[in-house]
Amino acid sequence: MDQASHILVVDDDRRIRELLRSYLVDNGYRVSMAGTAAEARARMQGLAFDLIILDVMMPGESGVGLAQSLRQGRQTVPILMLSALSETPDRIAGLAAGSDDYLSKPFEPRELLLRIQSLLRRSAPAAVEPREALFGDLVFNVQRGDLMRAGAPVRLTTRERDMLRLLVKRAGQPLSRQELAAPGQEDSARGVDVQINRLRQKIEDDPANPVFLQTVRGAGYALHVDERRS
Repeated sequence: MDQASHILVVDDDRRIRELLRSYLVDNGYRVSMAGTAAEARARMQGLAFDLIILDVMMPGESGVGLAQSLRQGRQTVPILMLSALSETPDRIAGLAAGSDDYLSKPFEPRELLLRIQSLLRRSAPAAVEPREALFGDLVFNVQRGDLMRAGAPVRLTTRERDMLRLLVKRAGQPLSRQELAAPGQEDSARGVDVQINRLRQKIEDDPANPVFLQTVRGAGYALHVDERRS
């Protein structure tokens, strides 16, 4: 969980805060909470967050006011604004204040999750992608998608190849099932588990006790490699 994205949930409704915290933690994120803008500022004094989920209507300083203040202070953390105000002028006001996205209440949890993932992808720093990864007696060429064991090719399906590319690019870091799912199938956690098991059959000496492709409880899966070459 130390590698998981850290989200600050700011909402004056305790029930909503707890529901969001539970849902996000179940999907592999770290979560801190604040009930007011002032409490959010205090949280941000000692921690750097990867994303803020911010309610618009709060007592005292509103979410719009907090967003404006953060942007004026050159804070670049992505902000996803939540509000029961769903009219176009309300959305425009939220976006004009500096939020990166605006979601009306009530909302579908899956939509919230997808929007979070999109914002985190857009804000992630560009990284130099490795050309190949070495783990055990295996060598995976990221660009070509070729997996070799001791010089002999290991046959991969298209999904296994795509999944291995993602795991290699973020080697050592947990990826959630949603991140590993095929496009359009982000809700198929069971399908990801099946693909992971099949991939383990091809890269692990003992798939029941994996050394390289490990389960990270509460976060997803992580691939541990010996070396990555650019």
